[in-house]
Amino acid sequence: MDVLVNVSHGLGVALQPVNLLYCFIGVFIGTLVGVLPGIGPISAMSLLLPVTLSGTPESGIIMMAGIYYGSMYGGSTTSILVNIPGEAASVVTCIDGHQMAKQGRAGPALGISALGSFIAGTFSLIALMLIAPSLANVAVAFGPAEYFSLMVLGLVVLTFLTQGSMAKALLMACIGVVLGLIGLDSITAQPRLTFGRLELIDGIGLVPVVMGLF
Repeated sequence: MDVLVNVSHGLGVALQPVNLLYCFIGVFIGTLVGVLPGIGPISAMSLLLPVTLSGTPESGIIMMAGIYYGSMYGGSTTSILVNIPGEAASVVTCIDGHQMAKQGRAGPALGISALGSFIAGTFSLIALMLIAPSLANVAVAFGPAEYFSLMVLGLVVLTFLTQGSMAKALLMACIGVVLGLIGLDSITAQPRLTFGRLELIDGIGLVPVVMGLF
């Protein structure tokens, strides 16, 4: 019952006209940012953070959420139309979306992407509200062994899902692990595989790699 009361209170605040306006502005700007490759939702939220200081905290959070969701969806536009992912999360959209665009079905592809983003986002938020307490307990119990096992599971699943040679898929997964090690260590803050280059201190960005690959 507490969850339902909190959800009803949250909807009452979110559906206020001023908050809906902030949400529309955030989604509009976020979609434009998502179309531009390389900027990303985090950069857009950082740049537009001073804009939210004039309103209430609720309006600012709603606008930030709108920017994030809009930018994550906007990356699918370039993925479908020109086969270039605007965001890292839009890489998978290139597989089927661009093929539909080449068949003259770009409109339905964009509609399916928008509808799928709305349904998946709404479902995930509802699921998160219901299982967040239990999920927090599981997250606290995670240790080094569990994180290592989870990463190994991801690499194994990635290897089995790829089409073609499994040896090549495993080799590319290992190369990805090595590229991910570049930068500062998250625990000791010691540089790894930077070869004395300051440009590699922050590691290799996923978006530049994906853009160069495509």
